[in-house]
Amino acid sequence: MNKQEQKEFFQQIIEQHKGILFKVARVYCHDEHDRDDLMQEMMIQIWQSVPRYKEQFKISTWLYRISLNVAISFYRKNTTRANRFTVLNEETSDLYNEEKVETEQQLDLLVQFISELRELDKALILMYLEDKSHHEMAEILGLSVSNIGTKIGRIKDKLKTKFSQ
Repeated sequence: MNKQEQKEFFQQIIEQHKGILFKVARVYCHDEHDRDDLMQEMMIQIWQSVPRYKEQFKISTWLYRISLNVAISFYRKNTTRANRFTVLNEETSDLYNEEKVETEQQLDLLVQFISELRELDKALILMYLEDKSHHEMAEILGLSVSNIGTKIGRIKDKLKTKFSQ
């Protein structure tokens, strides 16, 4: 693949699958600046990996593998940082009606609970929420399909417990 083909392939896959990168970054980073840094790191790794992409793999599987590996490494490097959360001010919260505020709070809680999980569990629940099959998750993470099912069940139980507290 020459440089021009590499550039076009990179642009095409990023445009079609950028949602994967945004979701991974949101789960692993609360701070907007950290998310931007993580997104940039993921893009660099994807660019560097384009020449090694093999068409036998689904692009989404390949992107998940790269983005999750980068996110986990990024997270490990930044574990000494304090968790920071952005609080909505009164002016902003007035823009939403009560139903939307409740939904946003539930989503924020879910993101917070997911962010408290171990790195592998974060990756699993993120892919579960993306409707990835157990087979795809096993392929991406290098685990057995039965192990994926067991781990997802445990993660779901853990999240249900946190929501009911």
